[in-house]
Parts: sequence; C-alpha cells; structure tokens
Amino acid sequence: MAWNIPGKNNSGPDRGPGNNNGQNPWPPKRKRPSGSGGGGFDRIGDGLRDLFGGGGAGGGNPLRWVAIALALWLVFNCFVLIGETQRGVVLRFGEIARIMQPGPNFKAPWPIERVQKVEATQIRRFERTMPVLTRDENIVNVSFNAQFRVSDPELFLFGTRNAEKMLEEVAQSVVREQIGRADLDAALNARGPLSVAAATALQASLDAYRTGLVVTELNLQDARPPEQVKPAFDEVNSAQQMNERLVNEARAYAAQVVPEARGEAARLRTTSEGYKEAAIARASGDAQRFTLLVDAYRNAPEVTRKRLWLETVQQVLADNRKIVGGDGRQLIYVPMAGQGGGGSPPQQPLLTPELISPSVSAETPAPARTTPRPTRGQGGAQ
Repeated sequence: MAWNIPGKNNSGPDRGPGNNNGQNPWPPKRKRPSGSGGGGFDRIGDGLRDLFGGGGAGGGNPLRWVAIALALWLVFNCFVLIGETQRGVVLRFGEIARIMQPGPNFKAPWPIERVQKVEATQIRRFERTMPVLTRDENIVNVSFNAQFRVSDPELFLFGTRNAEKMLEEVAQSVVREQIGRADLDAALNARGPLSVAAATALQASLDAYRTGLVVTELNLQDARPPEQVKPAFDEVNSAQQMNERLVNEARAYAAQVVPEARGEAARLRTTSEGYKEAAIARASGDAQRFTLLVDAYRNAPEVTRKRLWLETVQQVLADNRKIVGGDGRQLIYVPMAGQGGGGSPPQQPLLTPELISPSVSAETPAPARTTPRPTRGQGGAQ
C-alpha cells in the first residue's frame, strides 16, 4: 500500500520524527547539534551510516550487503597461504612479479595479481621399460627409473611447455644413447657407470631446455635379453660363470703351488751350496792327505806301502760277504751291512792283518820265501 494516499494528511501531527504511521519508508535524518565538531570524518561516518541504513528501525539499504560481500572477497582474494613444500609464482597482469615463500602472503586482488602454486620440494618419479640396441647389435630390454624435483618454479611453469613430458622423452633418449655406446656384457653386468653417465647427460639436457627440473637419481634397474633368445643368453652366462670359476681355481692352485715350488728351489739351492762346500772341503782334504802320504812315503816307504795296501783291501772287501784268506784255506762269512738282526744296524767287520793274512804282521817280520811266488791267478786273494 502506498504511503502517499490521497485524502490523508501526510504532514499531520502523527508524522513526527520516528513515527512511521504515515507510511514513510525513509527515516528522518538526525540533526547534529549546533556547535558540535567532527569536520570531514563525521561527514564520512554519516555517509556510511546512510549507506548501511542509517541505524533506523526499518529495513536496510541493499548496498550495505553488496559492500560487505565485496570487502570479504577482497580479504580472501588478497590473502594467500603457501605450504611448506610449495612455492608461489605471482603474476601481475600475466607477467612474473615475484616468488612467494612458504607461509602467509598477500597480493593485489584479481585481476591485478594471481598466484600459481608449484610443488617445489616434492620428489617425483618416472620409470619405463623399453628395448635398446647395444653397440654389438644385440637387443636388450632395459628398465630404468628417474627421480626429480622442481628447482626453479619460474622455469618450470614458463621455461618450456610441459616440463615433465620433456623429462620423460629426454630420459629415454639418454638411456638409449648410453646403452648404444656399450656392448652387451656391459649392459647386463656393469650398469653402474652407465647410470652415472645417463644422469649427467639428462641433467645437461634439462638445463639446456630450461625445464627448471633437477635429477636427484637415475638408476638402470634391470637389463635382460628378449624372451625369444633368453635360453641362448642363459647358456652364455653359464659359460662365463664357469670360466670365472675355473680362473679362480687356477689362481688358487697357483697361489698354493708357486710358494711350494719356490721353497723347493730354495732347498735345492741350499743343498747344492752345501754339496759344493763339502766337495771342495773333501777335495782339499784329499789333496792335503796325499801330500802327507807323499811325505810319509819318502820317510818310510815300506810301512807306508803296506798301510796303503791294507786300506785299499779293507775298502774293496767292505761290501763282500765272502772273504778268502791268503793261503787259500780260510773262508770267512761276514754279514753285510743292513742284514744283521736286532734294532741296531750291524757293525762293519774289522779287517785286521791277522784276519786277511796271518803270516803278515806288523810286529813279526815275515820269513824268507823258500818257494817261488806263484803267478797271478794261481793263488793268493780271490
């Protein structure tokens, strides 16, 4: 119902201040007492009160709720919370302005500034299995994985298009390159150096492409031949293992035999040196003995001659078991060396002049011969 109804006195006594019986929706303005100060701030406060309803008892101005919503939107839009593992790239009208660190941050409202959050410290992982051709033209299935993280959020977002896809393609390329430069044996059994070289080449390529990524680890986990030729590879591996086993056994045998041979050579050398010394000493002694015999023979020829004859006979007949006397009637059996009974070795028989030729004595002179000397072969010692 309209408040300005014809026939009603809208300016009557019931139209006083604060009385809405006259259907007037606008509350009367409060007059400031004369002489009160405030100046411009008071006028601003009055304007705000008028904007939000002026504190009247009736309904409020709709612009009040619009202003409240706008203020809340500005507060939430300007406040940005960056996580511990994140970095915030602030774009001002599409241009990079700064990098936000972890914690609470503030920015200008949209569309002036906007923030793109990047997981900077999170370790990401990429793995793949693919066939690779080696240098000696053999195909192996290589499994590898790469671990990486974001080192530069600005380059990660705007340095190249889709940095993670770029890393996957470059990783496959560098693995193929390193395996292609190696032979089959290195690809199967020596993947450590290949992994280091592949990681270095991958990081250099990522830096050249401005991806903002850093490789923390790259491993060539496995390399195996295709299933079609796996039995042949197993036979080759068995042969290599047998070869290594035989080489190790040969080295162990050489380590055992060589010291023994060196010890035996040292023993023979020492024995030879001893034999040499003994032979020289024996020869020197024989020469000295001969010299003494010559001097003795010059002084007493007959005695020396008889002594030499007895020593020669004793040396010749020492190994003979049968001894025949000088007159042909005496036969004596003497046990040989090593044939005696008992625990002790048999003593060598002592051949005395009485045992061999009783008629010859050093104390009794030999009688003169009355019969002629028999010729050699008719009598005497046999």
